[in-house]
Amino acid sequence: MDERPVDAGVLINELEGHLLIEATLGEGRAEAGRFSRQFGWLTDSQRVEVEERFAEVYVALAGVSWQRTVQRGAELRGEYEEAYRVLRRRVLSVWLFGMALISGAGVLIVSLARQ
Repeated sequence: MDERPVDAGVLINELEGHLLIEATLGEGRAEAGRFSRQFGWLTDSQRVEVEERFAEVYVALAGVSWQRTVQRGAELRGEYEEAYRVLRRRVLSVWLFGMALISGAGVLIVSLARQ
């Protein structure tokens, strides 16, 4: 047996992935059934074939949609991280400028008080 500790986060992500795929397969089958009902002239074997193909396409399209969502999420994350870095630099710059002003005012006050 493998003695490495189990990463609960990875395990949960895998489980969620499997559940999502199964739910999508169920949705695809249900939609395939609704789709094939409009073709009353299909034989049972033809209906099964149409439903299987429809479900396959449905799941494939869902996968493409998920990949686009992941890609867009990564793009947005990069954009927000860059905006955060810019904002953090600005705040630091303002803080340093403020400290310099306060220090300068303190030195000026001390030098005026000594005169």
